[in-house]
Order: sequence, then structure tokens, then C-alpha cells
Amino acid sequence: MRSRVEDRFGKRLSVHSDFVSLVAVIEMELRQHISESTLERVWGYSTRGYDTVSLRTLDVLSRYANGCDWRSFCELLAQEGVCESEFFDDEIINSFELEIGDRLRIGWFPNRLCELSYLGKNCFIAEMCDNSKLQVGDTFSCSQFVLGKPLIMSDLKQDNSARLQAYVVGRKSGLTILKKL
Repeated sequence: MRSRVEDRFGKRLSVHSDFVSLVAVIEMELRQHISESTLERVWGYSTRGYDTVSLRTLDVLSRYANGCDWRSFCELLAQEGVCESEFFDDEIINSFELEIGDRLRIGWFPNRLCELSYLGKNCFIAEMCDNSKLQVGDTFSCSQFVLGKPLIMSDLKQDNSARLQAYVVGRKSGLTILKKL
């Protein structure tokens, strides 16, 4: 919301006079009062002992930024896909739940398929790979596999190379197949 307010205001809020100016603009346009000290707290510019923001303040700032109340503003952001956090309860396989030698099958678009074997300590080896840059014998680290979410492989080692890389599969659509074999 802060960035949307700053976009509408036309500048980044960084000094006390910026907050005073924004108070005047909000009072003139919305006929609502918010003190500059409240705005400074919202932006983390001032720490006067308060760490909460009232719903009224959020409503006024949302109306200024987007013309709607706080709840509607949050719904709008969710529809835009702007939210950077979410809870999910999709199918999950955690490495700590696996035994050495357990096998997984993973797949992702358009037609990628791999079978992995668990080596312990969050490490896996590719045992079968179809249509993938990941090849048989490649090893990587991963602590969690989530159906529908991208898979980030760290410490990927390919072709007996000493170079370790990071690699993401299913960047847009996530894993489409996740099975413990």
C-alpha cells in the first residue's frame, strides 16, 4: 500500500516535510485527517512507541491510493497476484520424512518427468529423466517438494563438474506430478 500511496503522491516519502505534504493532500482530496506522525509510523520513519496501525488509517490510505477501503484494497491485490505470501495445504513431501533410498517421481510442464532417489541430508540423485535439462546421475539438495509450486534445487552438480548451481523446475506452473514410489 505504501508504494501505491507514493505512486499516487508522485514521490517517495523520506523526510518529515513529505509526510506533512501528504497530510495536506489527503485532507484536501478526501476530507479526512491523518497526522504526519501516524504516517511516519506507517512508513517506519518514526518509532514513537506504537507498532500498530488502526483500520481507519488503513482505510483512508487505501481510499487515497486506490479509491476503496482497506479490505477491498487487499482483495484487489490478491486478484492482481501481488501478494507475496500465502498459506497452502497442497500435497507436500518433506525430505526429513524420507528414508535413504526412497524414490520420488516429479513432473512439470510441458512434458518433463524425473525419478529421484533420496541420499540423505536433503540430497537427491536423478535416476531417470525425460525431456529435462536434469540428467541421470545429477545430484542436488532440496528440503521440500510441493505439488503446484516451483521446485528449487540447490547445490546441483552435473556431469561430474565441481561447479555447484541452483536450478528451478516448474517456474510458472509448479510441479504437476509428485509421487513417492
